[in-house]
Amino acid sequence: MSGSIADVEFVMRNLAENIVANETYFGELDAVVGDGDFGYSLARGFEIVLDQWDSFDRSDPGVFLTRIAAATSARIGGTSGPIWGTAMLRAGVQLKEHPQVEGADVVRALRASIDGIKTRGQADVGDKTLLDALVPAVDTLEAELASGHGPGEIVAAMAKAADEAAENTKTMQAMRGRASYTGERSIGSVDAGAKAVAVLLASLAEAWPER
Repeated sequence: MSGSIADVEFVMRNLAENIVANETYFGELDAVVGDGDFGYSLARGFEIVLDQWDSFDRSDPGVFLTRIAAATSARIGGTSGPIWGTAMLRAGVQLKEHPQVEGADVVRALRASIDGIKTRGQADVGDKTLLDALVPAVDTLEAELASGHGPGEIVAAMAKAADEAAENTKTMQAMRGRASYTGERSIGSVDAGAKAVAVLLASLAEAWPER
């Protein structure tokens, strides 16, 4: 599995378009036990990515990601801005000076994103956050690469793993964010961030054949 700046562009464009398209849905998920601004905040941040799409430096995939991270971090409100911005920034740093991105590079970049989210959000797997879907998805990516599967199969497997993991957050009590204030009332609903990861990966998997 390898890719170029064009592949990274495809992934980020798909991500941005689907975040904007799912603004209402993500907000509804967050409103169950949160303050309901998750969808709105993310959409505002990624609208600017779409508006400024042609202006981002494409020297290499890493530079491209760090520029997007800076644009979204400046625009996304609440806790989502620092979290998503940190994730993209950490990934971008790992991919700098890598014109051709191999599977191992993607794993390393996403592991760096996870570490950044853990540090910035003071969260870990089991706290009912996006990590509960993102970590299983990246674990699946690594396992699928080791099995020699192709990119389309890998993205589909990641989406499936993320969706199953997001559904499992229903059994968890929120330990971070606004939802944590509700205590045991947070049990029984999916985490909005985890479900967003699953939805975005599913959209990417569906679009992958058009790449």
